[in-house]
Amino acid sequence: MAVGVFDSGIGGLTVLDAITRRLPELPLVYLGDNAHAPYGVRTHEDIFNLTCAAVERLWEEGCDLVILACNTASAAALKRMQETWVPKDKRVLGVFVPMIEALTERQWGDNSPPREVAVKHVALFATPATVASRAFQRELAFRAIGVDVEAQPCGGVVDAIEQGDEILAEALVRSHVEALKRRMPHPQAAILGCTHYPLMEATFQEALGAEVKVYSQANLVAESLADYLTRRPEMLGSGTQSKFLTTGDPKAVSSKSTQFLRRRITFEAA
Repeated sequence: MAVGVFDSGIGGLTVLDAITRRLPELPLVYLGDNAHAPYGVRTHEDIFNLTCAAVERLWEEGCDLVILACNTASAAALKRMQETWVPKDKRVLGVFVPMIEALTERQWGDNSPPREVAVKHVALFATPATVASRAFQRELAFRAIGVDVEAQPCGGVVDAIEQGDEILAEALVRSHVEALKRRMPHPQAAILGCTHYPLMEATFQEALGAEVKVYSQANLVAESLADYLTRRPEMLGSGTQSKFLTTGDPKAVSSKSTQFLRRRITFEAA
């Protein structure tokens, strides 16, 4: 009954942590493609091929349902995977839709036509590849009309977080928020479109101002997964063991992940 969680690195651990809190009995298999990270600077074709290989590895672990807890992979590869590659008895879900449905106040799985929503000005903070894909804007257009999205590529933030340099990470976040506000002075809502960014949520909120509602992914994805599995229990795979897999050096990734989540995480080779 395991569910797979994939990320190019360790950022997706924030999503895994939220799922664990929401569904404590659910076995989770996490796969980090650390050998090929970061994805944000790769071509869409490269991201597609790497993501497919990782998802196949999670299927081998008995995970019929895989969450792409990687915004770059969700943006650059998910639609093509779902349309051309994923077999009928498997599911691969991304992290954008739960956020958009929360932003537009729609029920999970509501496929009614797009409609007017209260929030008209949305700031999106994401990696350069996610911003370039325009996947967020495309998904939002399916559900809402008349919403202006201003996207800010946040170069350097992920590296600073993974290196444990909080001072640099905070300075970069403030710089990126200032750059966006020069183009959109009064956003009503902000989307943190990277799984690392929940760790900087307080800094984003402070830089944006208390009047801006900040949407962070991890808890929204966990809630959506719980709802999905209630409706589709047959998508629980045959796997029974929780584990952490990496294409990189397990010892180095374990050390970095333990520091990242502030709890002991032990990876094994994928």
